Amino acid sequence: NFGHIKEWFAIYTKARNEKKLYDRLTDEDIEAYLPLIKTLRQWSDRKKWVEVPLLSSYVFVKVPQYQLREVLQVDGAVKYISFEGKAAAIPEKQIDNLRLLVDGEADIEVTGERLSPGDPVEVTMGSLRGLTGELVKLNNKNRVVVRIDRLDVNLVVTIQKAFLKKLR
Repeated sequence: NFGHIKEWFAIYTKARNEKKLYDRLTDEDIEAYLPLIKTLRQWSDRKKWVEVPLLSSYVFVKVPQYQLREVLQVDGAVKYISFEGKAAAIPEKQIDNLRLLVDGEADIEVTGERLSPGDPVEVTMGSLRGLTGELVKLNNKNRVVVRIDRLDVNLVVTIQKAFLKKLR
């Protein structure tokens, strides 16, 4: 039955509710993913490393279609990112890319600006090995752009050219 295949979907959350929603979802045995990155926060008296969502206001869930409605009942969830009125599935490869980016502790820039498509590449060495994206030149540096469909978000990382292989 097609409706029973689990797929990834992006949920838009209430402001600053990403971690709470993620915890509630996992408490209900719903497979969820919240990409977090460490960032140095400056207070008047101290500095501290804190984990913040890579993509603010989004949590990803992996559920079959028939469970979509139930997941939205969880406190903190607002709506799915949808396409033509239906919750839009996010390709598994893009979730894998997010995991690689976050675990690889890359210096990631999140941008919504329109970047023209570049050559498809895969990272073959280093902590981001397996990451796929598009090679673009920005400010004369080689950057790899990882696009997350439907969110209209581009994640940009700088990677040595020697670490890249062009995909056919």
